[in-house]
Parts: sequence; C-alpha cells; structure tokens
Amino acid sequence: MLNKEQIAQYHSDGFLSVESVIDKDLVTELQKVTDGFVERSRAVKTHTKVFDLEPGHTQNKPRLRRLNVPVEQHAVYGRAMRDSNVLDIVAQLIGPNIRTNGNKLNMKSPGYGSAVEWHQDWAFYPHSNDDLLAVGVAMDDITEANGCMIMIPGSHKEKIYDHHQDGRFVGAVTEKVETSSEAVPVEVGAGGITIHHVRTLHASAPNHSNKPRRLLLFQYCAVDAWPLIKLPEWTAFNADILRGVPTNHPRLEPVSVKIPLPPAERDGSIYESQTLLKKKLLGGPQ
Repeated sequence: MLNKEQIAQYHSDGFLSVESVIDKDLVTELQKVTDGFVERSRAVKTHTKVFDLEPGHTQNKPRLRRLNVPVEQHAVYGRAMRDSNVLDIVAQLIGPNIRTNGNKLNMKSPGYGSAVEWHQDWAFYPHSNDDLLAVGVAMDDITEANGCMIMIPGSHKEKIYDHHQDGRFVGAVTEKVETSSEAVPVEVGAGGITIHHVRTLHASAPNHSNKPRRLLLFQYCAVDAWPLIKLPEWTAFNADILRGVPTNHPRLEPVSVKIPLPPAERDGSIYESQTLLKKKLLGGPQ
C-alpha cells in the first residue's frame, strides 16, 4: 500500500516508483516464461500477432522488443495483472472499481533496445474521463543505463500534445516541447513497479548497458471511464473488470481529446507508428 506522501507525489508529479511490490517467486517465474518466448521468437522473421521484433532480429541473435497482449499468451502474466498488491495500490489512486484496458511486455535488448519517443498514453486511447494509469512491473533492475522510462513531472496537468504528423496519427509528440531539463529517470528494482498517469509525458532511451530491461505494462482505468473509440461488446467489456461491478453510466469529465485518426500509416505497436516520425529526439524506431 502507498503512504500519504506517495499518493501526494503521484497526484503532483503524475508518476511514481514503488519497490518490492511483486513476490520474488513470481518475478522469477515471469523471467523464465519470458525467456521461453524469446527462444520461440527465433523461429519468426517478421512481426506477428504475438511478437514485435527489433531491427536486426535474427535466428541466432533474437531481439524481441514486445510481447503483444501477454495475458493471452501465458497465465503467469494474468496473475501479475491481478496481483492483489498491485490492485490495492491502483485502487488508492483511481478508486475501488477497476477495469483493465490493455497490456504489453516491452523489452530492451542489452546494448540496443529501441527507444520510445515522447508521448502521452491519452493520445492512443482517450476515455470519457482520465482516471487511467499504467503500472510497469519491473522484471529486471531498471536503470537509466538500460533504458528506464523518463517522465516530465506535472505534465499530466498540462496540455494534451498533438501526436499527428502530416494529418495522420504518428504515436509521438510532434509539437515543440522542452523536455531535456525537466525529464526525470524513473528507476526501480526487479519486483518493483512504476506508475504513471495516462496524460503524463514520457519516453525511454535505448539500452546502453549489457543487461536486459523487461517491463511488463498493465493499463488500468476506473470502471466508469469508457473508451471513446473501439468500444468492445458489452460482455467482453465487463469481463475486463478486475474489481467492482459494471455500469452503463460513463462519467464525463472536461478533458481535451484528439482522436488518433486517421490511423498511423504503419499501424501496429507504438514502435511501428513512430517509425515515420520525422524528428526523433531519442533515436526512436527507424
């Protein structure tokens, strides 16, 4: 559970890291299962519904940058998503009624690992209100050297930046924004978690170390926060509720929205969307 100071920090800065949330045995199992998926990725040469590959991926040197929807790939990821320690913390920040609205496992290979350019998650999946956050479960010690996320304190209270280029969604901020002097590296040890608000401006640099960086990301939202696009079928929508009961009364808040349409020319993961970004500040996907 978070103390009062941590809760205040999250609401002030828009992000937080918390050590020692996930049981060590579960972390070990997550690592083992993930190693197995990296081995399986040797057999593929292009992106699939399961595997998102780094440039330079080969059978001899597999570089898997994302496992898509991991909770559908192995039960251990679902256990982590439903971990009571995690959900108790989420409830402290967005309330007791919790829905999951997405998950992915992002990996940065030692000495490489694609950067992710500056963006706000809100640009990808706007809702009827902004009681949404993402929890990153650290499967390794995550440091500035191996590509931890960097975030701008207080940016969740500021503007929603444009993520369109030449009239199409590109998955990254395309306006001029000063980040270098304000960016804070969000480091956390294996078994700890990062938390960031859906509107927090964030990014991550390449992995310059000889150690992996594996971050299991779970998206959570208040049950009365409804997506403005891609609304699922009612039964499936309610199946994503982790705590609380369904409601057909979405809560509406006056939050700026720009729908991510027309879609990115290279649709898929954020890595693919950002490939076409003309001005890369962090050396993002090429």
